[in-house]
Amino acid sequence: LACIGVKNLPSLPLSPIPSISTPFALAAFSSSCPTICMAWSSAPEASAEAEKATEEPAQRQPIKDSLGRSYATGRRKRSIARVWAKPGSGKITVNGKDQRDYFGRETNLLIINQPFLIAARLNQFDINCTVKGGGLTGQAGAVRHGISKALENFEPELRPALKEAGLLTRDSRVVERKKTGKKKARRSKQWAKR
Repeated sequence: LACIGVKNLPSLPLSPIPSISTPFALAAFSSSCPTICMAWSSAPEASAEAEKATEEPAQRQPIKDSLGRSYATGRRKRSIARVWAKPGSGKITVNGKDQRDYFGRETNLLIINQPFLIAARLNQFDINCTVKGGGLTGQAGAVRHGISKALENFEPELRPALKEAGLLTRDSRVVERKKTGKKKARRSKQWAKR
């Protein structure tokens, strides 16, 4: 530090501040001139806050690996899906099988393809995913969540459409635990009159 001049403080001398190289010297100096130390320490923080306020929000950048794929993890109920998305013809592979062979039910296939319909990217991405845990419905929801996040990582400009449809939010509904004295979470024992 060379010299700090403090305006509008007549009681403080405007003299050069000695070199502060050790924590002990800093503590000794700050106890003798607390006003200057406070002004000196808060000045960089104030300027940094002012710069952050004037900066525009940073544009999201695509997140891709060395093979040009984007990765995301999707979750639903007890299922966890790891999803890799890359440009392609629209082939979706789940645990090494085609989506129709793995899920079978048309309802689950509609759930999986929902992010592509909302983002208007049908048959433009190849999806490879591994999913474990839960049942087929939970796994389909986990794959949908993972595909939505992977699409957002690949093309950040799709985020508003996917967010508005609620596809980027993890569905927090899970099975309620069984309670003592009950048959299930809320089901009571059958009442007998006699």
